Amino acid sequence: MKELIVIALLLSGAFFMVVAALGILRMPDIYMRMSCNAKAVTIGLGQLLLALALHFGEIGVGARALATIGFVVLTIPVASHLLGRASYLSGQPLWQQTSRDEWRGKEAKPGK
Repeated sequence: MKELIVIALLLSGAFFMVVAALGILRMPDIYMRMSCNAKAVTIGLGQLLLALALHFGEIGVGARALATIGFVVLTIPVASHLLGRASYLSGQPLWQQTSRDEWRGKEAKPGK
């Protein structure tokens, strides 16, 4: 039974990683690429690490896997947000069909 759970976690984690790769290829601008990539990679990597912890079944491996999942959950969304903000402030264009730009005229000047 444990092997089936590990296989299911590995397959679903790999699926989310493939979705992230397709998102990089298919999305029209950098902001959408970062959004779909950050979400899919966070979920996919979490499932792969859970499969790793379950497969080995050792406390040390499980603790490191859970610590890594916590680190990834905290850092990938923050890094994605900061990259998106830096892209916006550097003048990276939005997709032509973007319906609204809530930051227009409100962007903080670098250094403030």
